[in-house]
Amino acid sequence: MPELLETQSGFATETGKRDINEDFVAFYLGTEKERAIYGSAAIITDGIGGTSGGRFASELAVREFIDAYYEQKQTYGIKRMAESSLTSINRWIYSQSSRNSTLKGMGTTFSALVLLKSQAHVVHMGDTRIYRLRNNRLQCLTTDHVHQHPDLQHVLTRALGIDETPHIDYSEHNLNLHDRFLLCCDGVHTILNNKKIQQLLSRNQSPDDLAKIIVQEALQAGSHDNVSALVVDILKLPPPDKSFLEAAVDDLPMLANLPKENDRIDGFLLNKRISKSRYTQLFLATDEKTNHGQVVIKFPNPDANTETIYRQAFIRENWITAHVHSPWIAEQIELEPGRQTRLYTIMPFYEGETLEQTLLQQEISLDLGIEISLQLCKAVYSLHKEKVIHRDIKPDNIILLNNGGLKLLDLGVARLPGLDDELETTAPGTPSYMSPDLFQGGHGDERSDLYALGVTIYRMFSKGHYPYGEIEPFTRPSFKKPTPLSQYRPALPAWLGILLAHAVNPEKGFTNAMDLAFELENGLARGTSVLPMKSSITNRLKNTLGEWFN
Repeated sequence: MPELLETQSGFATETGKRDINEDFVAFYLGTEKERAIYGSAAIITDGIGGTSGGRFASELAVREFIDAYYEQKQTYGIKRMAESSLTSINRWIYSQSSRNSTLKGMGTTFSALVLLKSQAHVVHMGDTRIYRLRNNRLQCLTTDHVHQHPDLQHVLTRALGIDETPHIDYSEHNLNLHDRFLLCCDGVHTILNNKKIQQLLSRNQSPDDLAKIIVQEALQAGSHDNVSALVVDILKLPPPDKSFLEAAVDDLPMLANLPKENDRIDGFLLNKRISKSRYTQLFLATDEKTNHGQVVIKFPNPDANTETIYRQAFIRENWITAHVHSPWIAEQIELEPGRQTRLYTIMPFYEGETLEQTLLQQEISLDLGIEISLQLCKAVYSLHKEKVIHRDIKPDNIILLNNGGLKLLDLGVARLPGLDDELETTAPGTPSYMSPDLFQGGHGDERSDLYALGVTIYRMFSKGHYPYGEIEPFTRPSFKKPTPLSQYRPALPAWLGILLAHAVNPEKGFTNAMDLAFELENGLARGTSVLPMKSSITNRLKNTLGEWFN
């Protein structure tokens, strides 16, 4: 059985000031086989009030959908399986409402979140809602099907049972690690605004506790309706699925011509071009449609020879953003379905400058350099923990933020676990930061990343020098003995020079980024010559802390 998506869920529902509770919520995890083929399903329904069959329709829709959906042919795809299941349920509710006078007007809203592999599938009718909280940003993934007139906004235009043929909204969304979803009824979202919902979902509490809190907040705020909430957290994503990842970009064409400053594309105003390279161009842009504010958009150069490379880079960066949750790794912004019309990637605008710019402008002090190094070690470790190899660590790919943090950028040439493609046959990277095995045809691993990390830190402390000198492309460099750090910065402590000489030793360097971080902290604290430790600090921490460390 392949590795499966892991989630945690919790729900709460209260009758409130109504006589009966016409809401129904459920989270069906499924057996391992069902989760691998069909996924798990979170569902909320709200029976149409004022009818004797509202509660009956609400509960029936949830139970019957779970039964019918998991019996469909898996070759149909989720959209068709969901539509087929809901069509039969709608037919039965509609016929009972038409034939039985005591059930006249029976119907229910329906909102389902199907979680399969690395995707969320939204199936929706009515005015129950599905929200997603990602990186503390709230987004509603559904549209209310109600009359637009202010006096009729309680009247549904779509629901199960009110028409002979159901009209269903369907959308797909990529999952990110630590995404949090909320399914709620109108008794919640008509009382609690988006700002309040975002504030509540951002709390560091379990889904079960949060669902109860949201329900109580709605009741205390004066909700006169039934009040229900279902919260789902994404805890672990499965390894990459190449066919799924490729499908995500196959429908996005590349621009025939590069955009220019002041162009508008998909609701973004391109303010300024900030970078140009062989494969891409970066623009600072303003999002004029939503609340993303200023962003950086990366466009591929319109060259047929680079299209495959860029599409693969697009896949890599999206997968890493979804799977690696780290404050030191650059994020990407996923747009709402249907907005993006061409191939590009978007990330937040990080105010600051690259480490390369900083080290060429000023001499970096010991304390500041250690602080930067520790954050960078944590960034690299967070990638390696998910079996991701960066393959191009260098000061140009590190942004030092104005608030004191940093972001490791440019994940387009990274190696992903189990994903092979054309870039796997090459050794990408910048020659002066490449370890000997990469010059000999290696594809890159943790050791080569750690070598590049060591060279980066050495360059930062040495005022822009390299331990083995600058290496030009297509040359065969010698890695006999690094230049002592003291030759460039004699005032720095001896222990730092010894430590960095070990870090850039291709044969005896560090095997774990956290080992390097520990030695840097240890050296700064003791202020003496510190030789690299013989036994790995990682192993000793594992022995001491056990499962927590993993």
